[in-house]
Amino acid sequence: MATYCLTVNRLQLALGHGVRKLHVSAVLSAKAKVAISRFEPSAYVNYGKLRTNIDIVRKRLNRPLTLSEKIVYGHLDDAAGQEIVRGRTYLRLRPDRVAMQDATAQMAMLQFISSGLPHVAVPSTIHCDHLIEAQVGGAQDLQRAKEVNQEVYKFLATAAAKYGVGFWKPGSGIIHQIILENYAYPGAMLIGTDSHTPNGGGLGCISIGVGGADAVDVMAGIPWELKCPNVIGVKLTGSLSGWTSPKDVILKVAGILTVKGGTGAIVEYHGPGVDSISCTGMATICNMGAEIGATTSIFPYNHRMKTYLEKTGRGEIAALADENNDILIPDSGCHYDQLIEINLSELKPHINGPFTPDLAHPVAEIGAVAEKSGWPLEVKVGLIGSCTNSSYEDMGRAASLAKQALDRGLKCKAQFTVTPGSEQIRATIERDGYAKILRDVGGVVLANACGPCIGQWDRRDVKKGEKNTIVTSFNRNFTARNDANPATHAFVTSPEIVTALAIAGTLKFNPEKDYLTTPNGEKFKLVPPTGDELPARDFDPGQDTYQQPPTDGSSVRVDVNPQSNRLQLLEPFEKWDGRDLEDMLVLIKVKGKCTTDHISAAGPWLKFRGHLDNISNNLLIGAVNFENDAVNKIRNQLTSEYAGVPDVARYYKKNNVQWVVVGDENYGEGSSREHAALEPRHLGGRAIIVKSFARIHETNLKKQGLLPLTFADPHDYDKIRPDDKISITGLKKFAPGKPLKAVIKHSDGSQDTITLNHTFNETQIQWFQAGSALNRMKELQQ
Repeated sequence: MATYCLTVNRLQLALGHGVRKLHVSAVLSAKAKVAISRFEPSAYVNYGKLRTNIDIVRKRLNRPLTLSEKIVYGHLDDAAGQEIVRGRTYLRLRPDRVAMQDATAQMAMLQFISSGLPHVAVPSTIHCDHLIEAQVGGAQDLQRAKEVNQEVYKFLATAAAKYGVGFWKPGSGIIHQIILENYAYPGAMLIGTDSHTPNGGGLGCISIGVGGADAVDVMAGIPWELKCPNVIGVKLTGSLSGWTSPKDVILKVAGILTVKGGTGAIVEYHGPGVDSISCTGMATICNMGAEIGATTSIFPYNHRMKTYLEKTGRGEIAALADENNDILIPDSGCHYDQLIEINLSELKPHINGPFTPDLAHPVAEIGAVAEKSGWPLEVKVGLIGSCTNSSYEDMGRAASLAKQALDRGLKCKAQFTVTPGSEQIRATIERDGYAKILRDVGGVVLANACGPCIGQWDRRDVKKGEKNTIVTSFNRNFTARNDANPATHAFVTSPEIVTALAIAGTLKFNPEKDYLTTPNGEKFKLVPPTGDELPARDFDPGQDTYQQPPTDGSSVRVDVNPQSNRLQLLEPFEKWDGRDLEDMLVLIKVKGKCTTDHISAAGPWLKFRGHLDNISNNLLIGAVNFENDAVNKIRNQLTSEYAGVPDVARYYKKNNVQWVVVGDENYGEGSSREHAALEPRHLGGRAIIVKSFARIHETNLKKQGLLPLTFADPHDYDKIRPDDKISITGLKKFAPGKPLKAVIKHSDGSQDTITLNHTFNETQIQWFQAGSALNRMKELQQ
């Protein structure tokens, strides 16, 4: 049994509030590899400060507050003076913590190095989970990743040590699972350089996905800006049972709100149905809230969270949360901008897809829909795990189904992969026999990493272009996302449904009603899955994979080889020259969905995330060109020849010609990767003009000195031709709330003038004028 050691250096009463402040040291017992002690010495739980700010804001607004408002406003830099209007004003906030995964941490740390600051100002961690490719199995894939990525891991480890950042080595697990097990707690505010950071909402934590430049602001001790979110309430009644799982809640919500319905809002779950969901189940729901564009999602503090905190060695925090329960739940009578009600007792298992996570179907209907739509019925691969669904409970419920099949002589008809969320989960399911059952039914246990969910999958059972179906318990299923094959029809569902469909081998199988046939011809029906919420014998922490930063890292050397093709120190972008942007060429007019996967592909490109020039060779190679419906084939307006998007962009840059991108709805949805903003800036882009933006991408563009602009009239998208020249005027009087004008010059000599809206505030305009937010930070240091 794992024994957790918690050393309390200071446990004091915050006068006037009766709230204890818990200061946690980084002292571990011999066995406690994964525990609350992962909090750095500078981290503390301060409900007193949170309560003080909440009281100030409640008196100012004179109304009940939602839970998300309590936590967000409780972290205001100036609770007494900050203007607060939902959906309008920009808040200046003081998050408690920063977390970065290895693919985004490279650029974040490169930017932090460029800032010239000696040490991070808030507790921060790096998690090595994105660069491990799934090939044959966990141990072999991990070893290969350590060899292939040695240079990057060394850079991250030394940069972490030098600047006071905790470092979770490769094999530790997926960032969001590690955060849930160690860092998230009720009432906290955390930002992470990954779009699925909202996973922490399962522990009552406001956890928000951001780009690396935002993380640098917080690590530098600068107040972090966020547009004051609207609040969407989801009232849950009834209780989960049978085949229905927490995943089905968010699959249903995604079907209701679509991929952009949550933009600019926090989704706040509440109601009596909440108590029927485990803590890790709540995390699953919050995690996938990223797919509806939500700023984040959150659940109120309850006994399920308390149990999870205690089981993961954080009983002291659970006790503090109990004492402060009133500020960790919504006020009675609080107002939601939109309210959705879901009766969990009536909710049916869902499966969403293909090609988009908001195309929702009840599992009972997917076979018929697939037949009618011409989607392949045979399930080639079932994949469970990922940051969304890799908890002990998830693995136990999947194993309960696998055991039923094994007892009757059946194995999976489809290939089957299992991705543990963390080293702690891997070690515990090995100890408790779940991993053996999942292997025996035909599964391959992969490394504790993102793997196939983000395209890190060396898939060889189908050829590129071959039409096929896979089912996953992941969160995102954009075209070619998982295996780089645009013909793969990927469906998102719960681990239980994935396991059942992998056993049956077809989308036409409805586990609630249909029968399986044993080798001797007998028919049987799967009993609904069961699984313990948490291990009876506590968690097995597994191997110690954490590197604590030294007290003084000033002597640590961080090397970046100038000849490296994976790491490159950053050069500052040029400042705005004070003039309007005249006669910019249209690099590409994008047609339809354009996610960050389309703008900056992942998969094999992940290895270049620390080298801006090299990774810029994937700029918009997945976007569909309006002119010819082709991918990565655009016309060079200077030569009239067709070439790849990054090739044309480089040609324009070489010839000192600035350019713009024109796009459609919800441009930049998906991952938080700021490379999708860095690349166009690096290759000479100045503006991105679209019908609407996804939140994180719009902010990332502003941070890098680009102009993210939206058509005041969405029909103006149709006025722009691929061979136009565009001038953006009014920049000398650039001001918050004041639209800009665009003059569109057509090749036939005619022209149109249109209005472009923006969401810049005064600080963000200064980023544009300085050339980037990082440039502006340096100006303020002088």
